[in-house]
Amino acid sequence: MRDSFVDTTTALLAADPRTALVLADISAAQFAPAAARHPDRVVNVGIREQLMVGVAGGLALTGLRPIVHSYAPFLVERAYEQLKLDLDHQGASAVLVSVGASYDRAAAGRTHLSPADVALIDTLQDWTVHVPGHPGEVPALLRATVAADTSAYVRLSVLHNDRPYGGDGSLRVIRDAGPGAPLLVAVGPVLAAALAATADLPVTVAYTHRPRPFDVAGLRALAGTDVILVEPYLAGTSSRVVTSALADRPHRLLALGVRRRDLRRYGSAEDHTRWHGLDAAGLRRSVTDFLAPALI
Repeated sequence: MRDSFVDTTTALLAADPRTALVLADISAAQFAPAAARHPDRVVNVGIREQLMVGVAGGLALTGLRPIVHSYAPFLVERAYEQLKLDLDHQGASAVLVSVGASYDRAAAGRTHLSPADVALIDTLQDWTVHVPGHPGEVPALLRATVAADTSAYVRLSVLHNDRPYGGDGSLRVIRDAGPGAPLLVAVGPVLAAALAATADLPVTVAYTHRPRPFDVAGLRALAGTDVILVEPYLAGTSSRVVTSALADRPHRLLALGVRRRDLRRYGSAEDHTRWHGLDAAGLRRSVTDFLAPALI
């Protein structure tokens, strides 16, 4: 996904003189050719993530469309105050693009883990959040996001589904179990595991790469009594949205994602996926336990 982001952003910088890129050393080598061609619109502030966001806010106020890039914990958690003040409060918009996701660089330790990033972005006003599930989804999604002129967060990961699904982020039914069936909504790169976990179960599986704004109309059209939400970041991040959307009808919600307990372990991204129960076997256990009465 990062390679796709670099290629697409490099092309956008060449095609649109309003586009700017602000870095804090991360991916600077990959963007070196673009920086040589556009030294006035590719800015590397060094390891100063708060400054990176402040600079982006200033560029936005001059009429440029800044893309801001780093690891998720540095871009969102470390610079959250600047997101709140230099972008949100000022009414300035930018496109934040992160790598690292919840635990892609688990071997680097807790400093590089950011399962709470989407929850933090959710405290800001009217941001769009994209969580692509495959590198092939990134170019069209990024181009549309940059063209939209609103604040957005694009969360890239090394984990991905078997194929791209694209679309505008509206809920897309991947497997239809019929009217009234339990609905599983998979966000971004957890779809493949969710499909494998429910392969022989009477569960409708829908996909989105845009958890904000959540497709409430699509959810209401598809949801029966049981809804299962699988997100590749902090479990329950979208629970309030689902609960509010279905407040006028009886329903049960199972929210799966990265657990809140700090594991204090290194390992690989695949290890953390398993430890948090987000692999196919773990999702299978959670889903069957939740649906046990209906499956008997």
